[in-house]
Amino acid sequence: MSLPALVLLPGMMCDGRMYTSQLEALKDVAECQVGYIGGADNISEIATQVLAQAPEKFALAGLSMGGIVAMEVVRQAPERVTRLALMNTNPRAEIGDVKSARKPQIQAVQAGQLEQLVREVMVPRYFSSHQPHAQLDELCVDMALTLGKDAFVRQSLALQNRHDQQATLASFNKPCLVLMGEEDELCPLDRHECMVALLSQVIFVKIHNAGHIPTLEQPAATNAALKQWMAQ
Repeated sequence: MSLPALVLLPGMMCDGRMYTSQLEALKDVAECQVGYIGGADNISEIATQVLAQAPEKFALAGLSMGGIVAMEVVRQAPERVTRLALMNTNPRAEIGDVKSARKPQIQAVQAGQLEQLVREVMVPRYFSSHQPHAQLDELCVDMALTLGKDAFVRQSLALQNRHDQQATLASFNKPCLVLMGEEDELCPLDRHECMVALLSQVIFVKIHNAGHIPTLEQPAATNAALKQWMAQ
């Protein structure tokens, strides 16, 4: 009997390496593939691209921007998604302060400052302060540089103009996981509590000693939560 399909969507300026541990840990329970979310400058088109590459029926997990794209995938094709995991993400439209900060970031990256922006602005907000994470910092910088400045611009525009997805979640009645690193500065607790309140079949897991990317920072705890969700 074949294993169920699982599509994993990475965060902004990340690639499949942010799911290295999950791909290994889940290989006995799912046929995993990592989707690409850097190919368009709006969330709707990115979700359409993900659907075009995905199996007919699949479980879907996304972290941060990957979770935002996952919610749009569910909005477009709820009948194809068998279960949904939303990790360190946000169902709401972008708030004004964050939206206005994107334009100077885009300009800086177009002027050749991608590495500086990733090192100085993005990566310092990714991980918990409780343990060394220099190796993870370098991985995140390398993932961003591999994707490049054009992907940064497209992803920034897509996030800036995204729609609220709370109604999408309220209408989705299949097994769901909401997971967050307890020290996430970028997507804090209230965003996750909002998603939990909207979903009808949901497990809520908080990962200790983790920030915005628990798949890298606390892989064992993250893997355990994903396995529990896949077994629902």
